[in-house]
Amino acid sequence: MRWNAWFISLPSSGAPGSPAGTHPSRPGGGGTTCGRGNRGETRHDGRVTVRTTAVRIPVGTLDVREAGPPDGPPVLLLHGFPQGPESWDEVVPALHDAGYRTIAPEQRGYAAGARPSGRGAYRVADLTSDALVVIAERAGGRAHVVGHDWGAAVAWRLASRYPDAVRSLTAVSVPPAAAYARSLVTTRQVLASWYVGAFQLPWVPERLLRPDDRGWSPVLEGALRRTGQTPERARRDAQRMAQPGALTAALNWYRGIAVGDLREGDPPVTVPTLFVWSDGDTAITRQGIELTHRHVTAPYTYAELRGVSHWVPEEAPDELAARLLDHLAAHPG
Repeated sequence: MRWNAWFISLPSSGAPGSPAGTHPSRPGGGGTTCGRGNRGETRHDGRVTVRTTAVRIPVGTLDVREAGPPDGPPVLLLHGFPQGPESWDEVVPALHDAGYRTIAPEQRGYAAGARPSGRGAYRVADLTSDALVVIAERAGGRAHVVGHDWGAAVAWRLASRYPDAVRSLTAVSVPPAAAYARSLVTTRQVLASWYVGAFQLPWVPERLLRPDDRGWSPVLEGALRRTGQTPERARRDAQRMAQPGALTAALNWYRGIAVGDLREGDPPVTVPTLFVWSDGDTAITRQGIELTHRHVTAPYTYAELRGVSHWVPEEAPDELAARLLDHLAAHPG
């Protein structure tokens, strides 16, 4: 393999600690599933049997993919831009084999049944509220929370402001909002984040990223490939964004920053935290990563994957799953 990892484990912010434990073959316990709106849809995705449920939120209905042992401890998986719950497909088999139940929602704007208009409907507070509903309805009120990219931003907010709903936190690629904001004083992160500002423009990004007569945007596909996505996955994600209203809704996650409450700041995270970053990430630079430990007062572990791009769950799923399983076993909640 062309990547390797190194780790730092801290029992609390800034203090040395012991490494995470090994994961069991079958963990015990887990909240009782109490979701409503189960459509009873089941399909087989390779070696995973996926149950699709519908969870109602104030602006519509989210499709939620559930798999693994029905009585296993729940793990909420939150995807990022411009992807969907399928971005976790390479990670979940290892979690299921270890006895965990995975819950992967198609989030607001990405779900066709919950695609409100206007950037005001995509504040981080609203996105976090959706995740809380999923945890309440499908995980019995408490879950291990794992997020990548924008999903990590939501996961940080969940763990910070609603620790009673979070057994443990795993954030992939993106640091907490305060650490990211602080990193913007550096030229490298400002240049890497150019697209965040570009996405604030009305209509222009939609025009540039519009699909052609083949049914997807070659500009978006090319951009994803340049950041490390494989041609097949880049096309898959570009096709997802070509669905009616999907691109504007996904861009509104960025536009919602301007009308959201990120400037208020979040309290430190008080649940056990694993943060995974890859040194081939072209969107998130090292500056914010090195500040992250200041925002966690619980046991904190940092793992860096070398030679891996931003798209960690699909490019290095085995390594991510191994680190995640160690973390879950060490902190069952």
